[in-house]
Parts: sequence; C-alpha cells; structure tokens
Amino acid sequence: MQNRPNPTPNAPATPSPNPVPAAGAAHKDVTLDCCGMQCPGPILQVKKKMDESPVGTRLHVCATDIGFAADIAAWCQRTGNRLVEVNKEGTHVVAVIEKAETSAAGKEAVAPGAVSSNKKTIIVFSSDLDRVMAAFVIANGAAAEGSEVTMFFTFWGLNVLRRPEGAAVEKGMLDRMFGWMMPRGASKLTLSKMHMAGMGTAMMKHVMKQKGVNSLPELIEMARKAGVKMVACTMTMDMMGIKKEELVAGLEFGGVATYLGAANEANVNLFI
Repeated sequence: MQNRPNPTPNAPATPSPNPVPAAGAAHKDVTLDCCGMQCPGPILQVKKKMDESPVGTRLHVCATDIGFAADIAAWCQRTGNRLVEVNKEGTHVVAVIEKAETSAAGKEAVAPGAVSSNKKTIIVFSSDLDRVMAAFVIANGAAAEGSEVTMFFTFWGLNVLRRPEGAAVEKGMLDRMFGWMMPRGASKLTLSKMHMAGMGTAMMKHVMKQKGVNSLPELIEMARKAGVKMVACTMTMDMMGIKKEELVAGLEFGGVATYLGAANEANVNLFI
C-alpha cells in the first residue's frame, strides 16, 4: 500500500480524506482506498461500496491503477452514476462518484430474443492461464457495471472448473487417461507462452503477487460472488469423461442451445 502524495501547487484540488459536507448538502461522503489494487479490483470495490450506499452518496476513491481514471469514467457512464470529478496526482488517481437515483442496478426489461446492453457472454475454450485470466478480468469488469454475464466452458476450458482434490468416481481407462493428461483446476494452469517447463509460469505468478494482481482462483471467486453464471458444456464433459462430481460447486450445465440462447440476447460475445 502506498501513501498518497501531497498535491503539487498546480494540481487540481484533491477531495479531503474526511470531507465535511456543505451546509444543507443532501449527500453523504464516503472514502474508499484502492491503492495497490490492480484491475479489476478497484472497480469491483467501487461497485460493492455503491451497492451498500444510499442514493446521493458521494464516494471519494483513491487508486494507483493507472487505468482507473478511464475505467471509472466508463463505469459511471454504464451504470448511470455521476462522475463528479477525477484528478491525477503522479501515480495516484482520485475520483468522486455520486450515486444516482437510476443506475444499472435496476436492469431494464428486455423482450425475449431482443439484444440487451446488459448481457455479455464469454466462451472459455482455452486452459491457458493468461487467456483464462483475461476472460475472468472481463467477466468481473462487466459484472461490476451491472451486466448479466454468462461464461460457457467447453473443451480445454472445462479444466478451469475441475476440483483440485478430484473425486471418487467410476471411470474407464480412456476417461482416466484424459484426466491424468489435463490440468486439474485453476491453480494448475500454465502460460500459453514462456511456460519454460514450469519456470515461466511460476515467475509470472510471483510477479503477479508482487504487483498486487489477483490470482486466477481469486478472480473466479470474485466472479462467483458477483453473480457471473458459469455453464459447463455437457457434450465436452461426456467426450472427456468428466463427471459433475469432479467439478466445482455452483455451476450450471448445458449445451450449444444454452449458449446460443444467452448469446442471442447479449450485445457482447467473446471467444477466448
């Protein structure tokens, strides 16, 4: 965690850590320190705090993520909350957001089959650590904007959902061989490039921890808490001999029609 710098003489005024509302002000001021967090951490913390706050609350946020200034502006535009101001001070970004009466928390009604700006779908085909992390960063970011997110895990992507401890299930030899050859769970995934017999992946995880980047298991748990729907492809499960008991809890199960039904109503569809 870094200390906030003193503003330079020419820098825009920074909201006080403990601001005093003007006489007769209707809003309540709340502070949120997101320094040291990397994307999507600050946005997720902002959403959580705003969800807990009444309309009219002004949230004063300090972050060190260099992309936070652009992210918070986009988040406010998507959610209907008001960006009062955003200032950059060296490596710090200070933003003030006011919770509006109407925001993305009240999702618009959508006719069946109609495209909704509030729905996103992501096909997770890969089991590469870097690609899967990108999928969950996007999913968490979309959920933080109030979107309904569906992630459809198929082929190698199913390995992300495997329980690391395994499960006692009856299997044939071929199905067991598939299980032995594939990574068991999110913590076992490797980089798509520079894996270097495990050294590159270990180095990347070390750097991520040093830089305050959430690990993949943490991103998955954040997505679960944010209400991201995770669907396991039943065709791939059958083909690779993966049983429900071998997958993590909280999943839904479906096939191509399940995915297409969600994709037809979404305005963003990604294949990762």
